[in-house]
Parts: sequence; C-alpha cells; structure tokens
Amino acid sequence: MISHAQVRDLRRWWLREREPRTGAYAWAWIGQAGFLVRFGGYRIVLDPYLSNSLARKYRGTRFPHQRLTPIPVEPQELTGADLVFCTHEHTDHMDPDSLQPIAVASPRAIFVVPRFSAERAHERGVAESRCVTLNADETIEFPGGLRVTALPAAHEESVQDESGNHKFLGYLIRCGDVSVYHSGDTIPFGPLEDRLTEICGGGKGITLALLPVNGRDEERRANGVPGNLTADEALGYHRRFGFGTTVLHHFGMFDFNTVVPEVLQAAIDSHEGCGNAIIPELGIPYEREE
Repeated sequence: MISHAQVRDLRRWWLREREPRTGAYAWAWIGQAGFLVRFGGYRIVLDPYLSNSLARKYRGTRFPHQRLTPIPVEPQELTGADLVFCTHEHTDHMDPDSLQPIAVASPRAIFVVPRFSAERAHERGVAESRCVTLNADETIEFPGGLRVTALPAAHEESVQDESGNHKFLGYLIRCGDVSVYHSGDTIPFGPLEDRLTEICGGGKGITLALLPVNGRDEERRANGVPGNLTADEALGYHRRFGFGTTVLHHFGMFDFNTVVPEVLQAAIDSHEGCGNAIIPELGIPYEREE
C-alpha cells in the first residue's frame, strides 16, 4: 500500500518549482497508463485514471474492474497542470471522474486528445475551448519550444473513422534535449515501427519511453478487453530503437488484465541491453538531472 507520507511527497514534488528548460526531467507513475511528467518548464499529466468509475460501471459483471492499487493522488489535487493528454477514449485513459476535477484544479491546463474522440472528451467534461485535437503524424508546438507529435497506435487493431482520424494514438513530447514517448495502448504495429525508425534513426532518439506490458490473449479479447505489448515485445522495442530509459506500465490495476512484477523483472533479466528498463513503483517520483 502507498503510505500517506508517499502521497504527501508526491504532491510536494508535483507543486514545486518547474524544471528549467534544460536536460532535467522527472516523472511518477500514477497507476495503469497514468503518469505525471515534469520537464521543459511544463507539468504534464498523461492518461490519468484516479477514480473508481470503472468499478461502478462494471459492478456485477465477469470483470468487475476493482482497483488493486490505491489512488496515489486525488485528481483535484493536481493543481498547476499545464497539459493533460489522453491517448484514446477507453475510460482508464479518458476518465471523466479524473479529467473533470483536474480541469477545475488547473484552470489553465490544455487537454490534448485524439480528434477521433473529440466529442467523447467533451461529453466527459473537457471544454471545447480547452481542447486540442490531433491525428497521427500531426505536430503542435506550445510556448517554450515544447513540441507534441501524435504517433499511430493499434490497440490490437488500428481503427480510423471516415475522415482518417485514428482512434488510438501515442504522443512524442519533445523540448530541448529531452523527449518523452507515451505509446498509448498498442501492440507491435508496422506504421508505428516505421515512425520510430525515422525518429530514432535521425539522431534525436527518445529519452524516456512509456510502454504498456499487460499483453493480450483470446479470452480477454473475446470479452471486450483488447490487449497490448508483452514485456518481451516492449523490451524488444527498447533495444531496437535505442530508448534511453523504458518504463513498463499498464499492470497492477485490475486482476484480469495484469502481469506480476516478478515476471517483468525476469523478462528484463533475460534481455541483454535492457539495464535501463524500469518497473516503476506507484506514486514514487523518479528524477534525472542533466
């Protein structure tokens, strides 16, 4: 269980003075695919699921979605957020019970969502005036030189609407010498691998990659639970694309859709060149000073 002291430390870390626009960066895992990231003078929230909304939605079903981990920080305590990202519209990535309190606590925050899911985001409490929508391969720049590029993802399959907008996205966030890549929910996917080859082969590389590792199987798929990369696949990406640090996530939240840390550690130990792969601890800030 996460302690009250850890919660206080996480809040204090989140609210402290912003990192300067240098090579420094810091991050904390807040469960499932959720992260708090600080770099380039920005406080960034990625895919926050900080509620029990899915437990209410699926109560009494085969997969009741009971949290296995506590909520490490209440969404209304995330004041001072600058950017909030949702990679797709599944509730554990676009949660109204998380997004609405964050929007109130951080009235200047901009929300970045897939254009495919713009209406869904508005329905879940993200005002249109505060919403930026992206499609795969589009880039937007924010003050201070922070650039966001949307990359395609395939949550078991690639889905597009009639206008070619991708349902599932990842985001590459770059400022100065630091780049953070959150893949969203995805499996190995040719168009994504082509983009990563272009990015990482161009000499810029990716400083911090956040990859899901809960895997996939027919039972979950048949019951409406699409899967993601396995640990071996994520670590293969880490080596293939030369990520500086890779964080394995999307585990430990729901008992039907997880993998135990011991299995993840065994995968890391079995792959050469994966010493910079991390199994994160919930709510614990990790920092790097350049």
